[in-house]
Amino acid sequence: MTMNATPWAPAWLLWIWFGLTLLSAAYVAWDLFTRTPEMKVMKWGWVLVTLYTGPVGLLIYWFSCREPSPGTHEQFIAPLWKQAVGSTIHCAAGDATGIIVAAGITGYFGLRMGVDIWVEYAAGFGFGLFIFQALFMKDMMGMSYGQALRSSFLPEWMSMNAMMAGMLPTMVVLMSRDMRAMEATSPWFWAAMSAATLVGVAVAYPVNWWLVKHKLKHGMGTERALGKGGAMAAAAPQHAGMAMAGMSPAMPPATASGHAGHAMPGMSMAGDGQVSAGRKALVTVLTLLLLAAGYYVAARYGDLSMRPGQPMAMPAMAMPGRTH
Repeated sequence: MTMNATPWAPAWLLWIWFGLTLLSAAYVAWDLFTRTPEMKVMKWGWVLVTLYTGPVGLLIYWFSCREPSPGTHEQFIAPLWKQAVGSTIHCAAGDATGIIVAAGITGYFGLRMGVDIWVEYAAGFGFGLFIFQALFMKDMMGMSYGQALRSSFLPEWMSMNAMMAGMLPTMVVLMSRDMRAMEATSPWFWAAMSAATLVGVAVAYPVNWWLVKHKLKHGMGTERALGKGGAMAAAAPQHAGMAMAGMSPAMPPATASGHAGHAMPGMSMAGDGQVSAGRKALVTVLTLLLLAAGYYVAARYGDLSMRPGQPMAMPAMAMPGRTH
């Protein structure tokens, strides 16, 4: 049976959402680049994720990262839950961007959804690993690019599996309801990607919390205390005493230049030796099970055979009295 697209949201509501999203992203960008001393890569990450998540992203930023008053950013972002938010936002900025770009390209070429989702998975993982994770770790930790890739691979893979576990079924189900959402020229595409990113962030957060807790990923940071290579900035010794009281040190006590390390969870791969291979394997398997569950939901409640521009055929949505 074939049937016409059934909009899952009125167009006027989408345009209100897009307007609020632009205002939210503009505020986050202004605040980050004028008053909140977040690290540069995270500034861009917050702006990207707010573009994808709109007012929800703004609220997350406000309560987890925005400096409430001058000189308080270090203490404000100290709690583990905020550190995990920073890690999740960093993950979403890379992974979701790769997924969204790939979805636009595959939609243009008319690929079947069952192929589309794995192209998106590969693009999200590649963009997140090779750009947002490895380049960041290389600069912050003073590693070579190869070392940064090796250190980032497993944590990024775990995080990507969880992110895709949320995004995959959301995208497929919404696009199955209205196939215009498969084409990047449609507002429904961007609405579907916004909803998918929100779900992906929610699913990925617990995994990032575990990774940050065990210092397998970095958390939230501050440019005031972190210089190049992750060392305490020599020009700001007055902030040394503000290095996250009550947080477990993740940086080495000194760098080659003699600067004190910054006590921030997940700021190095030192946790690699503190988490057994068995526990890493177990969590990796759990993220793969999450991904499998996301695929099951997509296959069960969506249409993996659909292509852009074709009428959808979903027996489960057949109208009474109609046959195939």
